[in-house]
Amino acid sequence: MKISLAQFNPTWEDKKANFEKVKNFCEKISTNSSLLIFPEMTLTGFSMNTNELAEDLNSQSVKFFSKLASSKSKEIIFGMIEKSNDYYFNSLIHLSKEGEIKSVYRKIHPFSLAQEDKYFNHGNTPIITEIGEFSVGLSICYDLRFPELYRYYSQKKVYLMINIANWPIPRIEHWKALTKARAIENLSYFVGVNRIGSDPNGKYYGQSVVYSPSGEVLSLMTEHDELCEVEISKEAINSIREKFSFLDDMKSNQFWFNQK
Repeated sequence: MKISLAQFNPTWEDKKANFEKVKNFCEKISTNSSLLIFPEMTLTGFSMNTNELAEDLNSQSVKFFSKLASSKSKEIIFGMIEKSNDYYFNSLIHLSKEGEIKSVYRKIHPFSLAQEDKYFNHGNTPIITEIGEFSVGLSICYDLRFPELYRYYSQKKVYLMINIANWPIPRIEHWKALTKARAIENLSYFVGVNRIGSDPNGKYYGQSVVYSPSGEVLSLMTEHDELCEVEISKEAINSIREKFSFLDDMKSNQFWFNQK
């Protein structure tokens, strides 16, 4: 399966400008790519302005991405500020190639250092979605620092883990180390899609990446607007999991999510 990563500099809190940037990426995607992934809070940047920017799942932004997905016949993952009743979430939306919502993941770990937890409610549920023959574990930015989430996904035998982010330059080495670790320790493909550029709160260096289940770099982007496409294989994961029994040897399951 071929997947595509869109790394770009979103215009701060300007959805209309970012609609155009997103459409440009959709024009570049290859015909045999199954999935296009955008960074966290795709249309706004990492904003706490929930009163002005939050939308429900029937909003203009969701309809915009839905139309793109159906017109290109591609599955799309993007980030948005979601309002549900009186609650606000930093959410990841997965759309089918028909433009229907397949999954909604709400960030479990709001970034307290930036006071995200003061403006956003936290999600409560790990989400596994399906893309072709791949089962996929979803996450957003700061979730990356909490390996228990990814251990839950590995216990469920997912083949691919995705993290969409606005991860800043001062901690970019952490991003590199943690994305690689999550792939190696879980014997899973790991995709991290970060932004570039700057906003009123920080600067971003990209480094969007795809790791193989053995920790090999399959693609590493730099600090530029870029569309990257990578082929991943379910057979490659089956092969390495048959060779190494690491996941079967885990003895500390009681410390992780107690979900069936």
